[in-house]
Amino acid sequence: MSRLRRALGDTDAVLFGPFGYRLRVGADEVDADRFEATVAHARKLTDRERAEGLADALALWRGEAFSGFEDAGFALAEARRLAELRLVAAEELAETRLDLGEHGLVAGELSELVAAHPLRERLRAAHIRALYGSGRQSEALEGYGDVRARLRDELGVDPGPELTAVHAAVLRQDPALRAAPRRTAERGNLPARLTELVGRAEAVTQIRALLGTGRMVTLTGPGGVGKTRLAVEVARTLGGRFTDGVWLVELAGLPSGSGPEEVADTVAATLGVRQDGPRDGDSASEPGTARLAAALRGGRTLVVLDNCEHVVGAAAEVAAGLLGAVPGLHVLATSQERLATAGELLWTVPPLDAGGASRMFVERAAAAEPRFTLTEENRAHVEAICRRLDGVPLALELAATRVRSVDVAELAARLDDRFRLLTSGRRDAPARQRTLRAMIEWSWEPLTDPERVVLRRLAAHADGCTLSAAEELCSGRAWTRPTSWSCWDDWWTARWSCTGTGATGCWSRWRPTASSAWWPQGSWSACATGTSPTTSASRNAPTCGGATSATGWRGWTRRRATSVPPSSTRVARATA
Repeated sequence: MSRLRRALGDTDAVLFGPFGYRLRVGADEVDADRFEATVAHARKLTDRERAEGLADALALWRGEAFSGFEDAGFALAEARRLAELRLVAAEELAETRLDLGEHGLVAGELSELVAAHPLRERLRAAHIRALYGSGRQSEALEGYGDVRARLRDELGVDPGPELTAVHAAVLRQDPALRAAPRRTAERGNLPARLTELVGRAEAVTQIRALLGTGRMVTLTGPGGVGKTRLAVEVARTLGGRFTDGVWLVELAGLPSGSGPEEVADTVAATLGVRQDGPRDGDSASEPGTARLAAALRGGRTLVVLDNCEHVVGAAAEVAAGLLGAVPGLHVLATSQERLATAGELLWTVPPLDAGGASRMFVERAAAAEPRFTLTEENRAHVEAICRRLDGVPLALELAATRVRSVDVAELAARLDDRFRLLTSGRRDAPARQRTLRAMIEWSWEPLTDPERVVLRRLAAHADGCTLSAAEELCSGRAWTRPTSWSCWDDWWTARWSCTGTGATGCWSRWRPTASSAWWPQGSWSACATGTSPTTSASRNAPTCGGATSATGWRGWTRRRATSVPPSSTRVARATA
């Protein structure tokens, strides 16, 4: 037992119990279980993929089931069951390959199997089809004569209707028996690939696997991270699996807050499904989702719902309704937040890693300026650009177009003003992807007011923050958010509010000095009472005239990249 444990590489693989030793294995570690699972999965696929899957399943066999123990009482029934499943899989594989036009190959490969099982009518029918389709008509007729005689002599029966129908087709030389391989045009509307997808090979594999186990997968992530491009690439690799097409449904054109009917209409228009019928509250009318489901039912379709974030509720309702009514439908969605439907699988799209980001920038820069190449002299600048743009693909593409007019060293230096710099995207790109500012605005617009407040407050942290710091900053305890910001060079703007009575909303301009303290500079704006505030160098805080209980001061600060004072990412606090 110790040697067996060492061979298995797991000391817990062999356990001892009341009834003796027991081998502990998972379902995917038993070849018989893997065989059945692979066959079941292959039956859901298209002809070519089904043939590949069945061949993979049959390749797991290395002899007879329970070889050496097939006649033992404990194994007899299971060995016979597995042997029958193996033959059925072989027959299905033969029929699938015949539908693909592989008559000659199938005829040769079935000869040995037919000799071992001469009375299996389905197997003999496939062999006869293969012989006839490969130009061996006389052998096909001889094969039918042989199986008919064996059935009569050994079992006292005539051939069944399926085998008889194949024989009749051979006699009348039915052209269908020699039909060319079925080549069905893939349906759908996926755009052709114009550029290579960089750094996402592993992501494509993982998302394909998710769609193999679930029917609803949502790709989430911030704007510009490449959700749409990744979803389209995944969908393209799955085209052969969905006989009724792979369809990209663009939801970005819908107004924010659109309802399920508008989303369903957009899906229907993309798929070419007519949505005729009464609308607008007519109780007798059928909902658009129901009509769409009726049109899709019975087929195998993949729908890519792109840019769901601004209609997330409606998109979730439509997706859930369709998935519940159409068993053959799969949905791949992209959104900045999850759809939160039953059965949804999430995959967060990360920014590109350092290597992928550099490669993408170099490729896009070379497309914009053919003379550009990555050298030892400019490598550090390229890496700095990729790092400062956080590996976000859209930002990298926008930056790469600037190589036409500035070198990468200057480009890296100018990224302090990235919103003015990155403004020359592709003309054929959606408006939200033509500039960095437009990309940010697309993500900003769907936010609620409280979410915007939190995001503004978190902006005080230049390079991220801990959870406790975020909670302290965004808790909203005894302080108010500024209504606007103004910055002059290295000056800072702060708004102060006191919890006492009297003046509130005093404004001051501040700037850092050599000391760690913050000192007021310039003049104050008027307080609410009209009384100018006073300042004290010892407190670093204003005192509003007329405030009778000036306690609990809170201030806002905002840093500029050109001036980084000590502790500049912290919210200033003082007590009057």
